[in-house]
Amino acid sequence: MTAAHTSPARTPAPDQDAAPLVEVGGLRRVFDLSKPWLNRLIEGGGRVTLTAVDGVDFSINRGETYALVGESGSGKSTIAKMAVGLLPPSAGRVSIDGTDVWGEKGADAMRRMRRKIQMIFQDPFASLNPRWRVQAIIEEPIKAFGLIADPKDRAARVGELLSLVGLDARDGQKFPHEFSGGQRQRIAIARALASDPQFIVCDEPTSALDVSVQAQVLNLLRDLQERLGLTYLFISHNLAVVRHVATRVGVLYLGRLVEEAPARELFAAPKHPYTKMLLDAVPDIEMEGKERLAIAGEIPNPVNPPPGCHFHPRCPFVMEHCSTETPPAHLVGDAAVRCHLFAEDRAKT
Repeated sequence: MTAAHTSPARTPAPDQDAAPLVEVGGLRRVFDLSKPWLNRLIEGGGRVTLTAVDGVDFSINRGETYALVGESGSGKSTIAKMAVGLLPPSAGRVSIDGTDVWGEKGADAMRRMRRKIQMIFQDPFASLNPRWRVQAIIEEPIKAFGLIADPKDRAARVGELLSLVGLDARDGQKFPHEFSGGQRQRIAIARALASDPQFIVCDEPTSALDVSVQAQVLNLLRDLQERLGLTYLFISHNLAVVRHVATRVGVLYLGRLVEEAPARELFAAPKHPYTKMLLDAVPDIEMEGKERLAIAGEIPNPVNPPPGCHFHPRCPFVMEHCSTETPPAHLVGDAAVRCHLFAEDRAKT
């Protein structure tokens, strides 16, 4: 994916009085990786847990794209699954338009809430049922939510959705294997739009596609957002993509949000050392001859993460207390940064 194919994302005009559509507070997810009880009794050893998401907070305003970035294993996809109701959190809250996704609610309230949320998965080859025609794939959410009862009207709606994503209405009679990867992802997008959602989680929607069609899909997502007023949570490890689609960006490291800022500010002046390293790893002809901050070492084992600031074993600016104290969030301009460097800077002023 190259920057030349897309123009920078346009930030929607904020409504100061409107509440965020999506609110995530204290989100935490712990996986139990322990051996069965009898094995532990015979072989010895205790319980083994992995904290994939550790106290994440963020909100997404209506009509904007919030991107979560980070290396593999940082917790991006786990957050995405909790946000759409596929994976229950160990603690914390996900609220969509004021309704707790995992809170107690009646069947009607659950149906109304579920209809507002959809997800576009990473692999368009695996996310579409190969035994179903495209017509059946796209109309399934319409039938599930009881939106259109008449079969002819449903078929007409499927044709409209196919046209909306740049395909032909007659493609509804084909099977997924008859399409290219980019076309399959367009079908997945049409399926996501079938329930008239407000919030769509895009879990690396272009990473499985050829570079030549990535920009086409990204431009389609942005055009649909402007036309339909959609709100996106965009999951990606590709900062070159995020730079051209995101309104705001959250940077994850071992399950913790280490920096959050408007996209323009984050790419122009990253604050956290980890964010700087990620950006320095992105090929950029304008950086030719300039000193870059190399990413040192490998991401630690998430089963046994480093104490204090998780990033301190790889940080070039590490201080003594980084290994013992978890940094709080510091406001630096419009960015929130979890790094002891900024506490030191404030103490000097």
